This record gives sequence, C-alpha cells and structure tokens, in this order.
Amino acid sequence: MLWIIYLGLLGTTAIFFLIKGMYKTKLTKVDFVISIITWIGLFGFVTNIQILTPLVWKIVFFGGIAWDIFFGLFIQDHYEDEDFEEIPKTVRIVLSFLMLVILIGPLYYGLYHYAF
Repeated sequence: MLWIIYLGLLGTTAIFFLIKGMYKTKLTKVDFVISIITWIGLFGFVTNIQILTPLVWKIVFFGGIAWDIFFGLFIQDHYEDEDFEEIPKTVRIVLSFLMLVILIGPLYYGLYHYAF
C-alpha cells in the first residue's frame, strides 16, 4: 500500500511540474523524461508486471541514478529558486544530497529490485 502511495506522489509531482510549466530548459525536459521512465519501472515493480526486459531496467537504474546525482547536485538554476542561492555551496550540496536520498531513494530501491 505504501508503494502505491509513493508511486502516486511521484506521478502527481511530475504532472504538477508539467502543468505549472516548470520544465523550461532542455535539461529540465530531459529530467522529466528520465523521471517518467524510472516511474514506469517503479510501476512495474509495484504492480509485479514485467515491462520490457531486466537488462533495460538495469541500464535505466544506473543511468537514472547517475542523472539524478548529476542533475540534483551539480546543475544550478534548474528550477530558478533564488532562496536556495543564499545558502553556502557546501551546505547546498549536502542538503541536496539528503533530499535526493530521502525523496528518490525509495524509487531506486524499487527499481533495483525490479531490475535485479
């Protein structure tokens, strides 16, 4: 049940960002596409439905983690949040990493189990 709630929250957030027009740059559009692909993998895990092959999900798993770490920690101004700029860079990186682990850690946990 918790997996279904988490799946719904991820999907709702992605759709909300799309409706609000927050995917303006090419990098944020790429992030949206990668989010949808990883969401589909999590959907397959949660519903126990085989979508594509495990090899595809292994590639998605490693590619998605690499992208989320790169995008979440090192790409600046991806959502144009000015309040975030006032925080020192090292603190921003630590906070961003913690948020990545807390918010999308379950996504990659499920995707890992789906792929392997």
